[in-house]
Amino acid sequence: MHRRDPQPPPPSTPPPSDELVLAAVERAVRHQPPAGAHTGSAQRARPRGVPVWTILEHLQLARRSAQARDVRARLAALLAEGALECERRHGVQTWRLGDAGAARLRRTRRGGGLPALPESPQHCAWRNARTLAAQEIERLRGEARGCCERAQRLLATKQPAGSDAWLELAEQTSRAFRVLASASHCLYEWAEPDDARADVDERVEDADAALGEDERRRVRARRAGRRNIRLWRDEQAL
Repeated sequence: MHRRDPQPPPPSTPPPSDELVLAAVERAVRHQPPAGAHTGSAQRARPRGVPVWTILEHLQLARRSAQARDVRARLAALLAEGALECERRHGVQTWRLGDAGAARLRRTRRGGGLPALPESPQHCAWRNARTLAAQEIERLRGEARGCCERAQRLLATKQPAGSDAWLELAEQTSRAFRVLASASHCLYEWAEPDDARADVDERVEDADAALGEDERRRVRARRAGRRNIRLWRDEQAL
């Protein structure tokens, strides 16, 4: 019987370089929601560090992969070199660039030797939301239209509709229109994120300037969660 030669193992993807790890830490820190977002409090003078799993997201690495283990080892080595700073926040170890790490990145960029990072999590979230909204918008419009038609039928009955029917329709209508509003925002109003800054929904629109303070607060409160596409199929959505 002819014996087959053993197949060579598939080539493994090389772990990210020190410079790419530093660039991932830099971008992850930059993309954090600012401290005190929506509360009006001032940001810290020093940027907050980020946990290792956030750094892995910016490198698009699975948390339990061999590459992730390599990144953890590199973080410790870069800390020892002074390229990174580390602190604990709420019991979690967090990382940010040190002065030496920032200088190292600047030199690498000037020399053109820094490979591009993968797509950022915030850009991926925008792209996924926009894609899903484009796919779902007609279905969501149909659900909203169906609520209007059910309301018309209830209004047209000779015998007044019972309160339970109206209450049930009120729940269905509220959900249908809020999910439709969320999809409309993701498809038509959410601008493509710029990786130079954190993409945070401040829930502020140009037209708000014409509103009184109380109405402006109510309008902004209604906008909460409008980018959360996970809620679109949840019975308790929005």
